[in-house]
Order: sequence, then C-alpha cells, then structure tokens
Amino acid sequence: MTKHGRHLVSVIMPMHNSEKFVGKAIESVMCQTYPYWELLVVDDGSTDRSCDIVRAYARQDSRIQLLINDNPIGMPFAPRNYGIERAKGDFIAFLDSDDMWLREKLSQQLPYFSRDNRTAVVFSDYEKIDENGRRSARVVSTPRKTSYQQLLYGNVIGNLTGIFDVRKVGKYYFKNIHHEDYAFWLSVLKSGYIARSTQTVLALYRVRKASVSSSKLRIVSWQWRVYRDIEHISIFRSMYYYMFYAVRGLRKSLI
Repeated sequence: MTKHGRHLVSVIMPMHNSEKFVGKAIESVMCQTYPYWELLVVDDGSTDRSCDIVRAYARQDSRIQLLINDNPIGMPFAPRNYGIERAKGDFIAFLDSDDMWLREKLSQQLPYFSRDNRTAVVFSDYEKIDENGRRSARVVSTPRKTSYQQLLYGNVIGNLTGIFDVRKVGKYYFKNIHHEDYAFWLSVLKSGYIARSTQTVLALYRVRKASVSSSKLRIVSWQWRVYRDIEHISIFRSMYYYMFYAVRGLRKSLI
C-alpha cells in the first residue's frame, strides 16, 4: 500500500542496449492515469547510452529506479527476477524496454482483481507495431478469461499486458529457460487461480527482427520443453496440446 491508501504497482522493465526505445517505454508508464506505481528498470549489461537515459528520467520522477544486474547473462529471466525480488508493490507488471503501454492500462486492469478471490492475473489485448513504432491495427485479441488447463493449449497472456496480485499468490519468479514468460504464467495459475482479460487494447508490442523470439523454429523446441520438462506432461498429452498451440501460433503470426 502507498501512503495514500492506494495499491502500489511494481513495473519491472528489463533493459539491454535499448537507447533507441527505452525513453518511449518509460514515458508510457509515466503517462498512466493510475499514479501509484514504481518503475524498476533493470539493466542487463548495456554498453550504449541506455542507463544514462534512464537516469535522466529518474531525476524527473522519483518513482523510477535504475537497477543494475551485476551478473548479466543475456537472458530476460535474470533482470526480471532481479526486479521482482526488489518490488514493493501489491501488484507486479512487466514491460520490456522496447514496448509501450497505453494510458489507461493500469486503471482499467486493477478493478478486475476485486471481482472475486480467484482472479490472480489480469491481461489484455495488444497491438503489434513495427520497429519504428507505426501502428496499423494489427491487434492480438484475447479470451475473456483463462485457467491453467486452458493455458496449456497455448499462451494467451502477452507478457507486456500481464499483471499479477502478490497479495493472493505471493511472488513468482521466471525460470532459466526459453519461453520463460509462458512457463511463468502457467506457474501462477497452476494452484487454481484464473486470469481475466479486459479484452481492450492496452499495450503496443514492437516487432523487431533481432528480438529473442524471432526464430520460429527455435520456438517449436521451446514450447515442447515447457510441456515435457517444466510441466511434466506425458508425451501423448504434450502432442495433443501442441497441435492447438501450433494453430494458435500460426494465427497470431499472421496478424
């Protein structure tokens, strides 16, 4: 809780050589209509001007902090976990340093948590933008709600849109694997909680050729490992879920 009696949202932003985009990402948090947040920007070995840019914003707004991951390994799970450990909020949300939120994101999402005791995650639709930030109505739509069992058919929670209730589930951390965001949301929902979507566009996802998840062939093996090695699902059930995942993934890639 903040001193104003409102719930604090901790926003975790991993960063690596993002001088071209991080300013816009930070500004999208600063522009939120819900004012009770802290932004933890966790640098993971940047060699460009990224840290200087964040420090400039931190001087303008005391809610912004620059944290330095002392052991960068080039995987997003590490700076995210570094931020989660230091987060003080009742809620934790994620935003990569090249993506953006729309102004109403937090104010639209937070009321969903008080609707029932089972809602531990709230997410939303999001829109794809190109590397230069141009919008063209490429919207990834989401279902009204999802559970652990439903999420096994494929991830519908865009990490840049997800926010979870620490008061209900405690703190969860990302695993040292690829597709770590998918495994993360499965972990949060596995104990019986559900996730609800606002079904409104509240975030902008920047499609970059050099992004970690840009290789579709690698993603195939990542998904399979989540089923078999992380969730320990039988090979036949894994094949069953994978068929649905593949169809959903194809549809998403065509947007």
